[in-house]
Amino acid sequence: MAERFESRVQYLKSMVLRYVAEAAFEGTLAESILDIPKKIIPGTKPTMRCCVYKERAILAERVKLAMGGDKANPNVIEVISIACDECAKGGYQVTDNCRGCIAHRCEAACPTKSISFGDSQRARIDNKKCIQCGKCAQVCPYGAIINYRRPCENACKTGAIGMDEDGAATINYENCTSCGACVYQCPFGAIMDKSFMLDTIRFLKEAEADPKARLVAIVAPSVAAQYKTVRPAQVAAALLKLGFTDVVEAALGADMTAAHEAPELAEKGTLFSSCCPAFVALVEKKFPELADKISETPSPMVMAAMNVKMQLPAAKTVFIGPCTAKKAEVQLEKVRPFVDNAITFEEMDALFEAKKIDPAECGTEPYDDATFYGRNFAQSGGVTAAVTGALMEQPEHPDDRFGIQPVVCSGSEECIKALKKIAYGRPEGNFLEGMACVGGCVNGPVALRHPGNESFVLLSRHAEEVRGKRITDTAKAGAKLS
Repeated sequence: MAERFESRVQYLKSMVLRYVAEAAFEGTLAESILDIPKKIIPGTKPTMRCCVYKERAILAERVKLAMGGDKANPNVIEVISIACDECAKGGYQVTDNCRGCIAHRCEAACPTKSISFGDSQRARIDNKKCIQCGKCAQVCPYGAIINYRRPCENACKTGAIGMDEDGAATINYENCTSCGACVYQCPFGAIMDKSFMLDTIRFLKEAEADPKARLVAIVAPSVAAQYKTVRPAQVAAALLKLGFTDVVEAALGADMTAAHEAPELAEKGTLFSSCCPAFVALVEKKFPELADKISETPSPMVMAAMNVKMQLPAAKTVFIGPCTAKKAEVQLEKVRPFVDNAITFEEMDALFEAKKIDPAECGTEPYDDATFYGRNFAQSGGVTAAVTGALMEQPEHPDDRFGIQPVVCSGSEECIKALKKIAYGRPEGNFLEGMACVGGCVNGPVALRHPGNESFVLLSRHAEEVRGKRITDTAKAGAKLS
């Protein structure tokens, strides 16, 4: 397995994306669909399934998702049911910590008489009767009863993951925020994000055929953490070699967002950040009564794209980042006029592989549109720092400046806790920074790498390169287009 992959799931996903991209570039995708699984699993030895034929059947489903998935399903996350058959169904279970005590508090607490005892007096749970109330676990003095949950269920903080009658995972799209946590955590790759990579390949072909066409890549600042030894300026060069005509930092859009959110906060008095589409979806779906507090300022992706379209109205724009929720955001009616497509760093890497482009062997391109603050949007607390910095740049007398009282939420679970406090009338501040991914975008579910602290080191180094620039100046200057 190639060193750049964290797991075999990511490796298989990358191989599918690469072969789909190669066939799409060559114009042979229609006749190659059935051959791709055989290219990835050529022999008769199965990788992890009962037989090679089931493995290939699962790969065929991955190919469908790489080509856009179910067109009738607007959600960007889908379950490959045939791949979801290895996890236990879950529920409350009695562990070996049960001492067979005579108190039997678990039995007394159970409202459905689901608990019985064997000869050793150790408890047993009848899962057919159990209603998952958890009362037995609460009263056990040994903590011997645990609630086993699947990795996808544990990852989903909005209650969107369930099970069908066959035990396969299901997604309640009314609760799903497209955050992608389940995609990253599923050990079998049974939950995946749809790819809209084919649209980007079409744009690349159109740009190649028309010398006047403009195709602009808008790259998230967390690009700094995708390759251990490749700098963002080299990735920019690789994207130009791929066929993009311009590369713009999404961090520039972050500067623009901060420059607009600062006065908006001062005017409204209370504000929720709008940069994370999964957080915005969380508020709209689970706390609709608070939706009016979401900033009206577009996200950095949209702000950067708007600036590009102002300069080049006919240009196509493609956002590239570590986020599945961005794929949902670009489908919004208010976003479509500005962002034409969104792909992930995984898909970008597959495009490089398909065209045999190694970013490490590329030179560097000028890549300094943004400020330290804009690039730092990619980690938790970065939005707050940027809005604070933008407030400090306002021309008013220091004593007249608005006092920001931030509440920084790292991950959906923290976001939900903060939103509940606000809903109950106990807000802790006046600016809520919500990030669905723990640690921020740099830990996005479809990043190429999740190396822990190293990600933040690489991101910080990238941000420090432009320290000293003012948000007001970069936001006013806009994107540097060729």
